[in-house]
Amino acid sequence: MTFTRSDSDFISRGTRCAGWLYQPEAVENPPVVIMAHGFAAERTFRLPAYAEKFVDRGLAVFLFDYRNFGASDGEPRNLVNPWRHVQDWKAAIAHVRGLPNVRSAKIALWGSSFSGGHVTVVAAQDPAITAIVSQVPFVDGLSALDTLGPAQAMKSVLAGCRDLGRILTFRPPYCVPVVEEPERFGIMNKPDSKPGYLGIVPEDSTWKNECPARILLAFTFYRPLSYAGRVKCPAFVLLAETDTLIPAKAVERFAERMPRAELVRVPLGHFDVYVGEPFEETAKLEADFLERHLLGEEKEV
Repeated sequence: MTFTRSDSDFISRGTRCAGWLYQPEAVENPPVVIMAHGFAAERTFRLPAYAEKFVDRGLAVFLFDYRNFGASDGEPRNLVNPWRHVQDWKAAIAHVRGLPNVRSAKIALWGSSFSGGHVTVVAAQDPAITAIVSQVPFVDGLSALDTLGPAQAMKSVLAGCRDLGRILTFRPPYCVPVVEEPERFGIMNKPDSKPGYLGIVPEDSTWKNECPARILLAFTFYRPLSYAGRVKCPAFVLLAETDTLIPAKAVERFAERMPRAELVRVPLGHFDVYVGEPFEETAKLEADFLERHLLGEEKEV
């Protein structure tokens, strides 16, 4: 299906966030899927490929960068903060609800990895959301600690404290690598982390593989799992069975708490879902789910 893509920026807590609105040309007032990326990632990191799959089903898509990321404004750059991200999600929803030529009463949220948790938190607080897709989701900071060894945990605390000291003394942030090789320190340093993450970064991207280390002191307190029971809309939860970053049992508990969750297991790693045949297969499952819940009534008619 042919579509148009236009810039559609919005303001979140006084800062401009960059958005793209995809609209299928042959559909009048389509429902909307709102999308944003995971940990320290930008909207250009393979999310347009998903957007095109969804718009091909007759859905509009609104894809945005968080504050301090990508084409959005804000300093320091690459500041990962889940509570700020949730604020940006809410601002994006308010923006979409005010757009002409879309059906604002039918909105789905799509998140992956870190944002797979964000969409759960937002949907739990906004009963008007029609459906959510939570792909390989970060669900619980406490359970994520199980994937860290003692040395990695100690380095994380020290790096976070060092960055906290920079905040208190009004200096630029102390940054650490987002992804790194297993023998080196980084926020994600499993064997598949660096090649998997960098494999979705466009060749012409100016993104830097670093973020302020303060998130290492905060992420254990971020627990989307605790919101799952309050999500009343249909939810599609994609569990990657060989995920080295997110424990499968935590994702299972997460899905079990949602009254209307559909848990789908795939024999893949955390980053496999973004490219190649695994992308084609999982994107189709997600597009089927979104079409069913956003366009189901029209299809029946």
